[in-house]
Amino acid sequence: MSALVTLTTDFGTRDAYVAEMKGVILDIARAAGRTLDLIDVTHDVAPHDITEGALALDAAAPFFPAGTVHLAVIDPGVGTERRGLVVRTPRAFFVGPDNGLFTPFFEGPASWEAWELREPAYRLATVSRTFHGRDVFAPAAAHLATGVMPDRFGPPVRDPRRLSWRTVRGSTGAIAGAVVHVDRFGNLVTSIRADSLDAVGATPRIRLAGRSVPLVGTYGDLERGQAGALVGSSGRLEVAVREGSAAARFKARRGTPVVVSRSSGPATKRVRRVP
Repeated sequence: MSALVTLTTDFGTRDAYVAEMKGVILDIARAAGRTLDLIDVTHDVAPHDITEGALALDAAAPFFPAGTVHLAVIDPGVGTERRGLVVRTPRAFFVGPDNGLFTPFFEGPASWEAWELREPAYRLATVSRTFHGRDVFAPAAAHLATGVMPDRFGPPVRDPRRLSWRTVRGSTGAIAGAVVHVDRFGNLVTSIRADSLDAVGATPRIRLAGRSVPLVGTYGDLERGQAGALVGSSGRLEVAVREGSAAARFKARRGTPVVVSRSSGPATKRVRRVP
């Protein structure tokens, strides 16, 4: 059976960058006598947008077979002292820069392990300071997919970088979060996960930047031009306008606050971190 390697980048497809990475991966696999399938998740992440890349991985990775290697390169710190990582979770491996890109897979219980990419044997002989995607991360992904154990790449990492997008919950059950992504339709994806909504009951009150929106089941439950909140396919609460842009309607962007509370009372100001 062929091993799977996915690619997620902000490189676009106009230039040869993605092809160069694939060439490196296939060359290493052929030398090892292995067949690999390469799957593009997306190469249209906005340039340098680590959060958008993290959310793309969060959405796609659960639907791939166990053991898939996910190679992700959104790397504005390329050539600096930032580390490279290989991460192992119960279902998958992740390879890329240690800049918060793998935040979704570090949430919850410590069901992950990580190692720094230091071993020269698992990178190209010449490493460009401006293209670690080709010279460091692609070779590591290929070696991992062809059977090299992750602890061979370097020392353990117990403090990987995480993005600051956690939600907070008040003592009355209210949840405070924020917009973490605006998709191409203008939908506002938030930091609030679906399973957090249980704490506020069946008819929560949802406020975006101080304005109330109703909770619905899907886009079709809204009238054309109407705004509403719903649980999107990524399992996160999002705010949408049917056949329109919630980002434009609410003049919202990443960081715009979102609060979900019981309809019978206001949110408390006393909060604690949600695991």
